[in-house]
Amino acid sequence: MNEFPDFGQFEKSIDVNFTNKDILQNAFVHRSFINEKIGRGLKHNERMEFLGDAVLEIIVTEFLYNKFPEEKEGVLTAYRAAMVNTNSLSAVAKELDLETYLLLSKGERMETNKGRDHILANTVEAVIGAVYLDQGFEVAQDFVGRYLFPKIDEIIEQKLYKDPKSYFQEQAQEKRKITPHYELVSEEGPDHDKYFIMGAFLDDEKVAEGKGASKQKAESEAARAALEATGWL
Repeated sequence: MNEFPDFGQFEKSIDVNFTNKDILQNAFVHRSFINEKIGRGLKHNERMEFLGDAVLEIIVTEFLYNKFPEEKEGVLTAYRAAMVNTNSLSAVAKELDLETYLLLSKGERMETNKGRDHILANTVEAVIGAVYLDQGFEVAQDFVGRYLFPKIDEIIEQKLYKDPKSYFQEQAQEKRKITPHYELVSEEGPDHDKYFIMGAFLDDEKVAEGKGASKQKAESEAARAALEATGWL
């Protein structure tokens, strides 16, 4: 039985035919998979993710610069942050069914509810890096345009570009006369891939939890989840 998924099917789904199939496969190799396959000559996707992150930023920046010619830098920065955060990228990953192709250790694959969105978002960045390396900037730009650009309307309509912590604090003080606070719930994962789960509290009530690669990011996700839980979004 072949342990690798059919990446050809993925190529068809995104309408990109890779010249170097190894580059595409590399985009889906999580570090945990490498730990189980020592001696197989495989490389994890973190370098590809690093490249894809930079390519994604310039593509989204140019898109926003052209789409909103009258907006100030601060607003465009907020729009960009919302477009490339874990929520947006993991949504793209789910739309493309990336988890079917993701190469994880057996243990990591069983942890379906802990940090998976973070892994999926990173994989999207790695795929963008792979497309850029193999096909060039224009094809990468087209890929991002098809799957990420349409999200800007929802981001603006639902005010997802607003800093979640500031917005949650504004709403909590206005509606409940309370200033939210955040507490560490747990830390998950090995040192090289650790993420944090933070709780958003109103007095002693834990309203929601969020997870992220840093406490700051986890607090931001917790605030966003709290806004949804309270109906204040």
